[in-house]
Amino acid sequence: MNIDNSQHHDRLDALHIFISTGEVSGDLQGSYLAQALHQQAQSRGLKLTLSGLGGDRMAAAGTQLVGNTTPIGAVGIFEAIPFLIPNLRMQRRAQQFFHQNAVDLTIFLDYMGPNLSLGKFLYRHFSTMATAYYIAPQQWVWAFSDKDTEWLTRIADQIVAVFPEEASYYHRFGAEVHYFGHPLVDQFPQPPSRALARQQLQIPATDTVITLLPASRQQEVARVLPIVLAAAVEIQNKMPQARFLVPISMAKLRPEIATAVAQAQLNAELIDSGSASAIAAADLVLNKSGTVNLEVALMDVPQVVVYRLNPITARIGYYLLNAKIPFISPVNLFVNKSVVPEFVQWEARPTAIAEASLKLLEDQAARAEVQAGYADMRAQMGESGVCDRAASHLLDFALSRRQSASPNPV
Repeated sequence: MNIDNSQHHDRLDALHIFISTGEVSGDLQGSYLAQALHQQAQSRGLKLTLSGLGGDRMAAAGTQLVGNTTPIGAVGIFEAIPFLIPNLRMQRRAQQFFHQNAVDLTIFLDYMGPNLSLGKFLYRHFSTMATAYYIAPQQWVWAFSDKDTEWLTRIADQIVAVFPEEASYYHRFGAEVHYFGHPLVDQFPQPPSRALARQQLQIPATDTVITLLPASRQQEVARVLPIVLAAAVEIQNKMPQARFLVPISMAKLRPEIATAVAQAQLNAELIDSGSASAIAAADLVLNKSGTVNLEVALMDVPQVVVYRLNPITARIGYYLLNAKIPFISPVNLFVNKSVVPEFVQWEARPTAIAEASLKLLEDQAARAEVQAGYADMRAQMGESGVCDRAASHLLDFALSRRQSASPNPV
């Protein structure tokens, strides 16, 4: 796909920004950023073209996709092996795009492995192109060495951080860092109404509802889903009246999730209309680690977080590379303390998860403690308008770099 075959911009040409991300969460955050970039450009009377690697949400937000990367993401060394060839093909497609199209600014968004590779390519072949990293990889949590961090600060002229500690970490490595808050604040200025959510889902106000969010990647269907379902069955045995909701984040995962739920003999309803109502209607959310934890917290619903990797990947991380990971949930990372229970790898046992879940369902003091932690987290996430502030800054950066690269008028 060609946007502009010329490698030289006329001053009246549309500003061209490329966003590179992957997976469901990256596509979601990319769509928020794309929408904000278009709105900010329109308010300035500025012509803007967005292209990139992402998914359907980014496309709907006005991004011309060079490739759909949502199905080819994974966390872990061995988990990533099945996606090596698809990712290499996507990298080649992106590289070809840059050779054929003039781009003013490339924004990397999370998606560490592929973005590091693409960044090195741009660093070597398009060294004058403006680059920025928005939602940088969580090296500040689990960096195995400084080498990748040093490369990240080399391939990105600027980093727009979304965690305070992320900003501090990359600043220590000499990066130019800007912090405007966390973009999810814009999506949940007020928690959705529990009563309205239950009305939409036709759930009585007095029912106990537990929402399960165990998988948005294929690897999580294999590693996380079975543990979450086993824990849910134990909860069901203790609370037969409880209702379970399972929102489907990726349609292609639905058949496997539906089969697993049926085999577990869990009394659960699969939800295809998005997760927001299912979260808002819940008394408890049992979910995998990820951005969704922040969404749950912003809706003020107590939660338990579960995650499992390939055992060999985990052992390499814990022992050979001496990785020290205090927390995995973004909720706990934001305030640097344990707000929500985490069950990771060998600690992720169904009985332990069920016990923690039952405590949050039955113990009002425990629920209140979690919600107090949410309030602390929310206070550090910044005021609404995060995406607009980030987008405005990135447009200013792209325009200033284009202006500095333009020849002086005769």
